[in-house]
Amino acid sequence: MKINLFLRALRLSFVSVSILPYIFGSLLYKDNFNLIKFICGLIAAVTLHLSANLINDYYDSKSGCDWQDKKFYKFFGGSKLIQERILEETFYLKTSIVFLTISFISMMCIYFYIKSSFLILIYILVIILSWQYSQGPLKLSYRYLGEITIFFIFGPILVMGGYFIQSKIFPHMKSFFLSLPFGLLTLSILFVNELADYPDDIKVSKNTLVNLIKDKFAFIFYFFIMLSALLFIVLSIFLGYLKIYALLSFVSIFLIYRAGKIIKNFYNDKNKLLLSSKITIFLHNFISIILILSIR
Repeated sequence: MKINLFLRALRLSFVSVSILPYIFGSLLYKDNFNLIKFICGLIAAVTLHLSANLINDYYDSKSGCDWQDKKFYKFFGGSKLIQERILEETFYLKTSIVFLTISFISMMCIYFYIKSSFLILIYILVIILSWQYSQGPLKLSYRYLGEITIFFIFGPILVMGGYFIQSKIFPHMKSFFLSLPFGLLTLSILFVNELADYPDDIKVSKNTLVNLIKDKFAFIFYFFIMLSALLFIVLSIFLGYLKIYALLSFVSIFLIYRAGKIIKNFYNDKNKLLLSSKITIFLHNFISIILILSIR
């Protein structure tokens, strides 16, 4: 198999939403930073994310969702390699299990360091949530629960998980509060992609937040998510959790406005929405890096 097809199947464009929150949470604890635990945790987080990407493509193919529009858009609608008859569904299932196995081995390495059954329980919960995102019996993304699942996994769970691996402290209100912008920024990516997929999703009874808000009003909710993330950053500075440098994240206002305007004017045009998706992924990475550099 060509490497570019393999990378396309993995949907690597989204892996930063796992890497950056985990790094942030890990660096919050500065007393006795352990590099080995950090690396094992990073491998566990990234490979579990890749496993989830693959298994979700597998089940969205099974449900017929990804067959509604066979064009490859890169940022939404899946990798389309099954629909293009390049890869079989079984490839996605088997490769997903391989990455899940790597993730589990990495997590067990951490367990031998910190001997925490709580960490394993949370990890198992994340596996269930990520694999049940598109898979039955839960099919979270089909039942208005996909958004809250993504918010918690890529916000509180990753940030607090990174902090817990280093500190063994849970609950920790500072890491929880600081995780909220990450969760909201990832939710914004999902929301834009759901908007693009909305016409196809409704054909297979996939119920997302767009179904409730309606596509023509989606821009309002997009602005709400992004501005809420910035508000939590301001509050974090006020509480002394972040350095004043975090205000640099407000440079993103201009791009937020641009992406929101595209969503308002072209909510039913997938090709136009590609740009808003690209901008939103960039904003997640840009703001996340600023937050990492602003840790006190």
